[in-house]
Amino acid sequence: MLRHLTSKIKATGPITVAEYMREALTNPVTGYYVRNDMLGPDGDFITSPEISQIFGELLGVWTLSEWMAAGRPKRLQLVELGPGKGSLAGDVLRVFSQLRSVVGGASVSLHLVEVSPVLSRLQAQNLTGSRNREADGEDQLVYRRGETAAGVPVSWYRRLEDVPSGFSIFLAHEFFDALPIHTFQRTQRGWREVMVDVDPEKTERLRFVLAPSPTPASTTLVQPDERRGHVEVCAEGGVVVQQLARRIVEDGGAALIADYGHDGTKTDTFRGFKGHRLHDVLSAPGSADLTADVDFSFLRRMAGGGVACVGPVTQRTFLKNMGIDARLQVLLRSCSDASAREQLLAGYDLLTGRSQMGERFHFFGLLHRSRLGKRSAAPLPVAGFTELSFS
Repeated sequence: MLRHLTSKIKATGPITVAEYMREALTNPVTGYYVRNDMLGPDGDFITSPEISQIFGELLGVWTLSEWMAAGRPKRLQLVELGPGKGSLAGDVLRVFSQLRSVVGGASVSLHLVEVSPVLSRLQAQNLTGSRNREADGEDQLVYRRGETAAGVPVSWYRRLEDVPSGFSIFLAHEFFDALPIHTFQRTQRGWREVMVDVDPEKTERLRFVLAPSPTPASTTLVQPDERRGHVEVCAEGGVVVQQLARRIVEDGGAALIADYGHDGTKTDTFRGFKGHRLHDVLSAPGSADLTADVDFSFLRRMAGGGVACVGPVTQRTFLKNMGIDARLQVLLRSCSDASAREQLLAGYDLLTGRSQMGERFHFFGLLHRSRLGKRSAAPLPVAGFTELSFS
């Protein structure tokens, strides 16, 4: 990957941070996500669904809550962007089967948007066992199909736009933080884009440089009223949010985004992770996860006025509003094994602790405008974003 990038830069000049991230993470031959199983204790990071089943269960309850608020459409497509090992989707579907009386005769299907061949095989194994097969040709929109033990059809896609239209609940957990960002620095001559170049003193190393003149990105992506001195903009994330918003407007449904993030306040958040430790973003490209905090104020702006946006709220607030404390007590009461109880409590602390994921992760929702009700009717509260009482 380093050889590929240095020869590319020497041939055509410095590349944007977005292009660097795209190559390092999703290059079809040597990209990090294409080659590796990066999740879990042996990988480079652990995500919330891997920490505790409660996380996925509560997102399953949220999904059903929004489906019910929409009038229980006959077809429910659950669409997950970047599904990891499939743990979250598995936990959500388990809630569906446990609440079969609520779901009733609705036709449920699972649609996974995944670019990594390694992870898609892992997801297929975890969700469908041997009940899946790959498509015959490379050019198929659905590149893998399967079925869960409960008979829920599962389809895999490389792009969101290939998922069929229809009422859908979209889940994006730690998806947006891995999308490529452009970074910009305020200078005395105006905004300049940060680029990646070969270090002239050590040609096997990369370095950051400022573009000497405005780039197409620096002239279009920075807001005129921007006050920060350093800005990261995820144009690709903006496009995805626009796609989600358009589908929600046209077909109904909702989207729930959960990620590291801020509401337009942070500046330099671009970082790398390898073996659960921070890693220099320009060192050994393709061997580490690269990530940047999600700017929810940018996503809100890109979603436009056609949908209603809720949040961001902290993960701690969202999970507590969803009833994580009540669910934990139910699980603890039914659990006699001391080590399992310890694991449940440790998972709860990781998910909700102020110094853990509880304050660092945020939830943000896109809803159909009709969801928040007409002026004459009081809308149903939006689970997770509204404090509810549990009896």
